[in-house]
Amino acid sequence: MESELFQKLAISLGLGLLVGLQRQHDRSELAGIRTFPLITLFGSVTALLSQEFGGWVLAAGLLSLAALVAVANTLRRDNPNFDPGLTTEAAALLMFVVGAFLMLGSGTVAIAIGATTAVLLHLKETLHRAVERIGQKDLKAIMQFVVLLLIILPVLPNETYGPYEVLNPHNIWLMVVLIVGISLLGYFAYKVFGGRAGTILGGVLGGLISSTATTVSYARRSKEAETSTSLAAIVIFIATIVSIARIITEIAVVAPGTISVVLPPLAALLVLMLIIGAVTYLFSKKDREKMPEQDNPAQLKTALVFGLVYALVILATAFAKDQLGSKGLFIVAIVSGLTDVDAITLSTARLMNIGNLEVQTGWKVILVAALSNLVFKGALVGILGNRRVFLRVFLLFGIALAGGLLVLWLWPSDFNLQSLVKV
Repeated sequence: MESELFQKLAISLGLGLLVGLQRQHDRSELAGIRTFPLITLFGSVTALLSQEFGGWVLAAGLLSLAALVAVANTLRRDNPNFDPGLTTEAAALLMFVVGAFLMLGSGTVAIAIGATTAVLLHLKETLHRAVERIGQKDLKAIMQFVVLLLIILPVLPNETYGPYEVLNPHNIWLMVVLIVGISLLGYFAYKVFGGRAGTILGGVLGGLISSTATTVSYARRSKEAETSTSLAAIVIFIATIVSIARIITEIAVVAPGTISVVLPPLAALLVLMLIIGAVTYLFSKKDREKMPEQDNPAQLKTALVFGLVYALVILATAFAKDQLGSKGLFIVAIVSGLTDVDAITLSTARLMNIGNLEVQTGWKVILVAALSNLVFKGALVGILGNRRVFLRVFLLFGIALAGGLLVLWLWPSDFNLQSLVKV
């Protein structure tokens, strides 16, 4: 028992030293390398005493620390270098609570909070620079995502409605949040790296935000002679590669139990496309064009449209499975994949996750949707782009499409990662 107690106190001391080191390095006058360990240990000891004498001891300790901080700031006001900021003061109070929680709650959580506090304090300049680069449009994107995640999602009922009882408002919106979150990650990565992203980075960011939108944008630019043929083709293809990786990620999030079966065939197509993309990139011109301005993916209208599409795909999937069996799902996959492969991916992954669809059939449905989307994007390039870009994209997509069809036809039904590990 004593050894466990000393271990917790040592962790408390270590967390205090970690935060104190950062504050000392930042030349804080209020508390540094010695004061923060004392504050954290003070919180731990107070928590121990509260177990014996009651919670008032802990409350009194926190109030005493707050009073000390207030007095210290009052005495420092005459100093010409006095910093009126509250960062160190807030960190002091938080580390007191961390020390107490280490004794009364979860040690893992307390360590995570203490380490996070030190990291946040250390990243002051980095965070300030990031905030300075955030414009009104970017702030709006963040706030809109907060609305989607923390305001709309919690109030939606977690019950099934409608035909076949497959429409669950909470689950539908959760998928909306997942897709918007992935797109928003790409959007802010674009903001960090700027418009003059290289060819590879441009394709990666385009795939994260929207491979279809990237295809349309670069196809149009090629027809307007604003970008080279090789650049447009390789960016479109890289964005499509990322969309396949995005599909795998979505399945891993929604149906992690199926990944041992689903990953190998989809990864086979992904590897083939990576090889094609690498060879094409090596023989293409190393242009560095300005990446087109990206739209905010967290707009409420965009989220509602995806939510509606996803709900329709769920209904269509349930109807096709009921009326035509598993074969009907492939028809839905072809139609849905033409415009939005995310919706059919998520709905199929959900069916696999709850056991309403065999995994071997599920990954084939998703792959058919991905190949259908490939055809659709190739058609967009043919309509919107110039002839040379279309021929390049046609060749690249044609090889990928042939590889995907071979995977559908030849992939062994009993192959999975678990069997591979056993071998």
